[in-house]
Amino acid sequence: MNKYKEILRVILGISIIVVGVTHFVIAEPYVKIMPPQLPYPLGLVYLSGFYEILGGIGLLVPPVSQAAAWGLIALFIAVYPANINMAVNHIQLEHIPNSPWVHIIRLPFQAVLIVWAWWYTKSSDWQKQASIIPKSLIPKELKWK
Repeated sequence: MNKYKEILRVILGISIIVVGVTHFVIAEPYVKIMPPQLPYPLGLVYLSGFYEILGGIGLLVPPVSQAAAWGLIALFIAVYPANINMAVNHIQLEHIPNSPWVHIIRLPFQAVLIVWAWWYTKSSDWQKQASIIPKSLIPKELKWK
């Protein structure tokens, strides 16, 4: 199970990094789905993109991966109103089919992301954990037992 858990950690981490980058490269669709009650939609899109990138990287750095997982859970909850706004107001985005079924699937998928990130809030054997930095570079005082 550890092997698959770590493969899924890498998939989640990289996916979140890629999505975070798209917040900067193509911010317009994210701005479009922001609830109108929120101020500074472009700034919030950039902020969420920054924290997605940070969380994805953090998930792949053993000493901070648990904190990053909690941060991603908070982020997934924080951006959920944009998904609700998109569904309730039938906001059409380019390259996403305009179908109620897309919204029916998309809204509960946020819960899947939350549970997926929650899986990494538990301590794990850092020796077996996926890492973007060589384990030999992790200071011993940062390694958990």
